[in-house]
Amino acid sequence: QVQLVESGGGLVQPGGSLRLSCAASGSILSINTMGWYRRAPGKQRELVAAITSGRSTNYADSVKGRFTVSRDNAKNTVYLQMNGLKPEDTAVYYCNADKVLLVGALWGYNYWGQGTQVTVSS
Repeated sequence: QVQLVESGGGLVQPGGSLRLSCAASGSILSINTMGWYRRAPGKQRELVAAITSGRSTNYADSVKGRFTVSRDNAKNTVYLQMNGLKPEDTAVYYCNADKVLLVGALWGYNYWGQGTQVTVSS
């Protein structure tokens, strides 16, 4: 089984910064894509940023130029550096790991973290 453990959420003032981390644990051989999604109150979950094992990245238009996604393949960890935070960034942020190949498995599966709250408010 795979566990994704997130950390780094909290309360920050507008214009401030936060760094989220998500570490995947288990008998993992490889992870194709790792990323971050968020769900704001009353809204659907949306992709924030994702990064492949080859470090190709994809960002939501609303966070381009402010957020940076990165990963450490050796540690199976993905990070989200969030700068210039706005009140509309307030949401629960979820880590996702896609096509996680485990030892002895024939194909990979998708896993989610438990979510971490990010609140941007003065």
